[in-house]
Amino acid sequence: MRLFLLPISTRRTLIYCDRVATQVTTTGKLSYHDRIVNKANETWASWENSPNKYKKKLTDYGNVVFNRISYEEWGLKTLPSSTADLTPTEIVFPGRFLDQKKVPEVLRTLATERQGLHKQRFWGSLIGLPFTIPVGLLPVIPNIPGLYLGFRAWSHFKALYGSKYLEALINSKESLITMSPSKALDDLYVAGLIQPSREHSRKASQPSEAECQEVADLVAQKTKTDVADVMLLKRWNGKLLAEQFGLPGMELEIERAVAQVEQSIEVASAAQVQRNIEAASAVLGPAKDTTTATTKETLSGDERK
Repeated sequence: MRLFLLPISTRRTLIYCDRVATQVTTTGKLSYHDRIVNKANETWASWENSPNKYKKKLTDYGNVVFNRISYEEWGLKTLPSSTADLTPTEIVFPGRFLDQKKVPEVLRTLATERQGLHKQRFWGSLIGLPFTIPVGLLPVIPNIPGLYLGFRAWSHFKALYGSKYLEALINSKESLITMSPSKALDDLYVAGLIQPSREHSRKASQPSEAECQEVADLVAQKTKTDVADVMLLKRWNGKLLAEQFGLPGMELEIERAVAQVEQSIEVASAAQVQRNIEAASAVLGPAKDTTTATTKETLSGDERK
């Protein structure tokens, strides 16, 4: 099994598990779960291109909802759910942009920080399901609230047990984890940072060793001297990473993660600007009031004359 750690920014990392290919190789067939998931994905894709306007509209709204679900949740859902079948795992990551010494810490954080959240929301979605039954009894209209809560319950369940699998993998007494810094990932990250578009990246020659080191040094320096989060991936680069490893599903996960992190950074930046303005106003406020008072006194004096 391969587990990808993909830094989206200098502070946030996407986890993506490639386990279907491994399972097919070892057993010759997919599990029932993976068959159901694949069938659901195929159905959803067919609805997206369906001439039926109701199916098309439903998928449009559904995709908006899906894109609001955190990329961390989507990443954890790619992991196996059963801790009884721990598998030797190769950890693939860009060594120039993620220090190998920090990989265990990153894995543990990803495994533990959201367990409480997913457990709470799983039970919340499950408890809410019975209240949608009256909607399902209505003729013609599908039980959209029930379908949504059912999906969210399943999603939180998968993310919860995916995180537990990762925690068990980290804590396993056997040496099941193999670190695998990837030069291919390094090259793709560098190309994404120095090229303006996917087309330019495809046409450009592979980054030289000197270029890779220079970009990595700049990122490391920025990380040490700047408290702000810095993007490392662009949305268009997700397709190139997915193609490199033959994992079409990785493209969507990267694009979703990049979009969410970009938005988060923009919100944080706007909030910081607002705080700076308020701080400046607090400092300049008394001076302004003093100036105003002095002006009023001068005017009053002139009027008395």
